Amino acid sequence: MPYRLFSWELSYFSGKVRAYLRYKDRMGDLGGFEDILATPELVFGLLTPATGSGAVPQLQTGDGAWVQDSSDIIDFIEARHDAVRVTPDAADAPRQALASYLLELLADEWLVVPGFWERWHYTLPDVEPNHRTYNAMQWGSVFGAGAPGKERIAAGEGVFEDLFGLSEARTNPRGVYAGLVHLGCTEATEQAWWASMERVLGLLDTHFGAHDYVLGGLPSLGDFGLFGPLYAHLYRDAASGFALRTRHPIVSEWVERTYGDNVSARHYGQKLYSLGEDGELVGRPATSDGGEWLTDDRVPESLDAVVAVFFEEMWPVLASTMEKTAAFIASDAHEPGGELPGKTFTADLPWYAHQTGDGALTHEFEIGGIAARRMVVPYHIWMLQRLARVLEAATASAEGRETITAWLAQLPNGSQLLELDDRLADCRLRKEGARLFSVR
Repeated sequence: MPYRLFSWELSYFSGKVRAYLRYKDRMGDLGGFEDILATPELVFGLLTPATGSGAVPQLQTGDGAWVQDSSDIIDFIEARHDAVRVTPDAADAPRQALASYLLELLADEWLVVPGFWERWHYTLPDVEPNHRTYNAMQWGSVFGAGAPGKERIAAGEGVFEDLFGLSEARTNPRGVYAGLVHLGCTEATEQAWWASMERVLGLLDTHFGAHDYVLGGLPSLGDFGLFGPLYAHLYRDAASGFALRTRHPIVSEWVERTYGDNVSARHYGQKLYSLGEDGELVGRPATSDGGEWLTDDRVPESLDAVVAVFFEEMWPVLASTMEKTAAFIASDAHEPGGELPGKTFTADLPWYAHQTGDGALTHEFEIGGIAARRMVVPYHIWMLQRLARVLEAATASAEGRETITAWLAQLPNGSQLLELDDRLADCRLRKEGARLFSVR
């Protein structure tokens, strides 16, 4: 196999990358990949020594090179396998290209909060409905891989207590619950975060009711970004999976369609057949919009509504993140060119004092009308730099700039995105594997 994906089925970002690789492979643009369960033995004995990070997913190439981080993996594969692209060319379809990256950023770094919350909230004692035993089984399938069923469940329960301290999560949060608190999801705000997720799910019900994928009849980067929160956490987890299927069946069907393993969901590459005059099978694309992306760079209003959530809820946090990171880089607490907190779900230990309490890398934000505080995540700067390159390509021509300017003007706070390059001027980062450094 030319590629090996080291992943967990329960993992938010593993689902994003796996669905992407399955699509590329099934469309004949990859040549295969092996999906390997990243057991603790492999994480500590192979992945961490190779990349400096034990986070999954990680990709190993046929020549032994490693790529870590879901967005890096997709960028890496797209640069080498471009027969079937997952992002429109920014020069030819600037709105669609920009929308794809905005949705990925929303899904990766904003929906991650309610996505993680639902998993662990319904694992707490005395919460109903409760999926603790199922969650223990899926974690035990990693930490007790190969053991009998009850031993796997016991291994998962051990992880919950030893690493996460779930029995006292509300009073002494550790691990995943500490991460939720650091990201501004507390007892005061958790319902507002979940209301935000429900809002997105309702908007996606409307969009996927008319179009089978984000941009029409084929998946794109936006689909694989959204797949992260919606597959492993909302679709597979027991309590939220029941709710998704019963309250949002159209989104649930989209999950199956994007994974490409349910014939009734009418997925990419599939045909629907009718009988011809002589009883022969006559095929046509199974998905909407003729099995293609929408023509003429069209972004439907139903998708505009989802992108609007990015600008209404996430953009103010990102704008503050750029300001706070720039101030920290310029302060005596940081050496020019030095390391910054990496991509982590909790406050990064070397910068713990800065990313918690009223530290220099924390800021106020608002969710559902509730004012709260959360850590600044410099990784968001790296994602914004990636977005800035797309925006630059999309607005390189006069026609492109005109159409992007008009589109963003229709979205709340949207026009501020045109200032992105200027806002990034004092907080640019470089990325080495999983580590982030300021640019001198």
